[in-house]
Amino acid sequence: MGFGMAAGVTKNVDVFVIGGGVNGTGIARDAAGRGYAVMLCEMHDLASGTSSAATKLVHGGLRYLEYYKFRLVREALEEREVLWRAAPHIIWPLRFVLPHHQRLRPAWLLRLGLFLYDNLGGRKLLPPTRTIDLATDPAGRPLKPGYRTAFEYSDCWVNDARLVALNARDAADRGAEIRTRTKVVSARREAGQWQVVIENQLTGERQTVGARLLVNAAGPWVDEVIVDALGRNGAHHVRLVKGSHIVTRTLFEHDRCYFFQNADGRIFFAIPYEGAFTLIGTTDLDYDGEPGQVAISAEETDYLLAAATEYFSRPVTRDDIVWTYSGVRPLFDDGASAAREATRDYVLKLEGDAASGPLINVFGGKLTTYRRLSQKVVDMIGGAIGGKGPQWTATGTLPGGDFPATGFDALVDRLEKSYPALDPALLRRLARAYGTNAERLLGDAAAEPDLGEAFGAGLHAREVDYLIAHEWAMTADDVLWRRSKLGLWIDATGRNRLAAYMAARIGVAV
Repeated sequence: MGFGMAAGVTKNVDVFVIGGGVNGTGIARDAAGRGYAVMLCEMHDLASGTSSAATKLVHGGLRYLEYYKFRLVREALEEREVLWRAAPHIIWPLRFVLPHHQRLRPAWLLRLGLFLYDNLGGRKLLPPTRTIDLATDPAGRPLKPGYRTAFEYSDCWVNDARLVALNARDAADRGAEIRTRTKVVSARREAGQWQVVIENQLTGERQTVGARLLVNAAGPWVDEVIVDALGRNGAHHVRLVKGSHIVTRTLFEHDRCYFFQNADGRIFFAIPYEGAFTLIGTTDLDYDGEPGQVAISAEETDYLLAAATEYFSRPVTRDDIVWTYSGVRPLFDDGASAAREATRDYVLKLEGDAASGPLINVFGGKLTTYRRLSQKVVDMIGGAIGGKGPQWTATGTLPGGDFPATGFDALVDRLEKSYPALDPALLRRLARAYGTNAERLLGDAAAEPDLGEAFGAGLHAREVDYLIAHEWAMTADDVLWRRSKLGLWIDATGRNRLAAYMAARIGVAV
């Protein structure tokens, strides 16, 4: 590595990454793949913050065109099919239906925006926009009869928390060390390198790691890291914006999504979710609390219910809600007057050089552009401490994604032939979650009893063991709400049995 072990340092790396969200794990993956020695520390679980609380779309950001964010939209549009090819098990195409609302944006403006959306760049496999008649198309049936015309366009869905876990897995497979439940207590420059003190949140054990370069990708906590860990006062680079969602019993039977306009200028989505529900969101509200304590408010719930009821023929009420979630987006503070207008672009700031110990702070960003952001950060790392391998992630696949983007059904067919005694619904879910690694997980299982203890909803001990061994799962919530969304089906009894099983396997109750 070109530097010695300082006093008190127990390990040296080239790059130390703070934050186990999509940006942090993406940077660790890219850097490890280029040959850097990498360590990443996350104080909670992977994707425990913003990266598991998104609307779960890989999209260009149609509404950003109104704010003339053409570079951001083009970059995001170009990334849709790149990411789909990299992880076709957790990313797949969706068609969105945008009804024309007579009192809001005119039809000509929607057509113009969608023309740009189709042609700004990157679309090869995704189908183009078309106009549909809601009086005759099945997409019109759940809506009030006043909506006549709609525009149908393409974007993609992503299992956001699994995207993070797979980036971390790929980073580790390429040599990175990933530590969850490990907090960075302090980071100071000494003799041209960083001395990073980390603390295991379960045992309290501390360790000092030497690093040639430090990346702060802590998301909503990025300013907190600058103040608490780096010892600087007055850091204010991000604007925290809360986005909340409600999940209801299914509101429509078809597989398309709705992109709705609201009278206040905001937009929201209604998306088929986990096979039996509808996801509605999001809100955009400034937030000044602790990011880890964010929760939907009664006012936000009323807002989303009223917005949905404006379009659907049957009123959507609190009785329809089965789950809610909220997240805090760390948007770069560009001084926008309204939360919905704040930029979704990212800003990367490099401080220092190889002689002093470089620091890269990551502000903002979105799921769709995480790979491009990561690539740019690793290019900056090369400029600061010396380059290694070339860019590679534009053509690389994520674990389990080594099959054609259009070949998911063929993968399911292969699993059904290999495991004829297992429930086809289980095999399809495992294919969606793990791709080709579903075979690695299932191993020699010939029948359901071979999968071990059943916790409900098709979750068995063999899958839990796989998540513990390969995806850093340590708690029932890690499994039920981040590595999967099986918490929507598994009851308290199943959750308690799962928690006890995992505590026994790991050797500690988390």
